[in-house]
Amino acid sequence: MSIETDLNSSEKIAIVTGGSRGIGRNIVLSLARRGVNSIFTYNSNRAEAEKVIGLVTGAGQKAIALQLDTGKAATFDAFVQNVQAALRNLGAAQFDYLVNNAGNNHGNMTFEKATEEELDSLYNVHFKGVFFLTQKLLSLIKDGGRIVNVSTARTRLISPGGAAYGSMKGAVEVLTKYMAKELGPRRIAVNVVAPGATETDFSGGMVRDNPVVNKRVAEGTLLGRAGVPDDIGLMIASLLSEDNRWINAERIEVTGGYVLP
Repeated sequence: MSIETDLNSSEKIAIVTGGSRGIGRNIVLSLARRGVNSIFTYNSNRAEAEKVIGLVTGAGQKAIALQLDTGKAATFDAFVQNVQAALRNLGAAQFDYLVNNAGNNHGNMTFEKATEEELDSLYNVHFKGVFFLTQKLLSLIKDGGRIVNVSTARTRLISPGGAAYGSMKGAVEVLTKYMAKELGPRRIAVNVVAPGATETDFSGGMVRDNPVVNKRVAEGTLLGRAGVPDDIGLMIASLLSEDNRWINAERIEVTGGYVLP
């Protein structure tokens, strides 16, 4: 099978968490344009998930939306059963790609004022959720498959207000290397992608909707603008393809060149 045929095969299936909005939505759509079907999760907004399904269908691919709160690990066994049913609907028993994208944030939360409840919320979604959801899905991912964990440029760019969020993402970056090490015998490549400031509704749409913030980001970026979802979704879709089959255990920052040392 040629690389081109494999890349455009409708038999490829991805699971994308947080796929109904923002970067996750763009990942699902970017994969669809490359001939990949998706099972994606949404937390509460079924209407937005249905819109994504419609766009994927319009691109000639299939998508199935499943509800999941990635911060509630106790629900993962039931979710895996739902994934198995979704795979059967797609005519498959296993999937090819996993993108751990779902996230939450509590705004500009300083170290001094962060509460235990806020820290636990970030931990449950960004680290514990990624750890145990991936673990639960291991029997369903194909040997030779690929996993992408989504991190943040804030593990490199240290600024007030990011201690809790950045630390959880830092833990995911370390976890990615351990995943790659332990899943290597199954030829499963595991990488982490760290987006920079991107125009989405994340953190209340701060970068997208606040002109002052957007201008500051643009001025600090070598390519002269803030990121948009396409910048990240296209990159992750490419990373999952055969074009990048030899990339493993890497942290890839996607910022347009933001605040270089």
